[in-house]
Amino acid sequence: MSDSSSRSRPAALARWLWLVALLVIVVVGVGGITRLTESGLSITEWRPVSGVVPPTNEADWVQEFEKYKQIPEYKEINKGMSLDAFKAIFFWEWLHRILGRLVGAAMLIPLAWFAFRRAIPAGYGWRLFALTSLVGLQGAIGWWMVASGLEYRTDVSHYRLATHLLTALFLLAGLVWTARDLSALARDPAARPARLTGFSLAVVAILFVQLLLGAWVAGLNAGQVASTWPMMNDHLVPEGIDWSGGAWMAITNDPFLLHFLHRWWSWAAALALLWLAHILARRGAKREAGLLLFVVAAQMTLGIATVLSGVSLWIAVLHQVVGAVLVATAAAALHRLGRPPA
Repeated sequence: MSDSSSRSRPAALARWLWLVALLVIVVVGVGGITRLTESGLSITEWRPVSGVVPPTNEADWVQEFEKYKQIPEYKEINKGMSLDAFKAIFFWEWLHRILGRLVGAAMLIPLAWFAFRRAIPAGYGWRLFALTSLVGLQGAIGWWMVASGLEYRTDVSHYRLATHLLTALFLLAGLVWTARDLSALARDPAARPARLTGFSLAVVAILFVQLLLGAWVAGLNAGQVASTWPMMNDHLVPEGIDWSGGAWMAITNDPFLLHFLHRWWSWAAALALLWLAHILARRGAKREAGLLLFVVAAQMTLGIATVLSGVSLWIAVLHQVVGAVLVATAAAALHRLGRPPA
């Protein structure tokens, strides 16, 4: 086998993972629409195979609607909803689940093909298998999240929603990191995988806190408690925070406090990422540094616009999509930091 043919395999694997990463970003965007339109509880069963096909006639639609009528969200919030309105929210949840299955197929089928062709470089098989397994785990987490809103609540648990979203973003970061490793291997057969530095771990921790806060804000609809910036309803620290259950209960459950923390911790995250961009620029990685600067600025602007718009659907969805792009960009930047200087 020629050297050129052996080097083409990691390049093909890298292209595959980049495409899956793009698909994950699309799923995150549709997930945002599903959440913002309150569509996530419209499908009350988990049918991995038969659930692929939506209702095809009026009788099937009525049957699905009757199932939805049994849960608290319908009884307490949407009582009297028309069948056409139900079809609209059903569509977004169905599409979200279909795209999740598509990500699974996009991982599993090519992985099986590359493994059959023995085209996976040594040391990467376990990582690709782990990423593929994570997609399956994400599907289980998604149903675990939905199940939290079917019996006693009118929405899903914000803790479970955060787990679902953060797992998707972790998958996205893993896809980008592995694709970058494989691209480096395609250029140089002696290239070693990048490593997380101590500074990189600090950046990851700071960004994780911001993403977690954002997920909790989304799950509790906390973005809607204030539509002014930089003040929250004419106060720097908002009125209305419920401290009666203790500080930890407030930090993890109070919409006013979570909104406050999310909007101001974003500056800590931005500073950490901007310092990362500065280090990369000094090391000669100007492309990664410039892209990171652009995405951070876009995400901060969209966050403010989401607040000022009163959580407009499409601005909020774009905020979530660019948040996923930011995770991918940060992963690529941290990967570059973990490799030798240019």
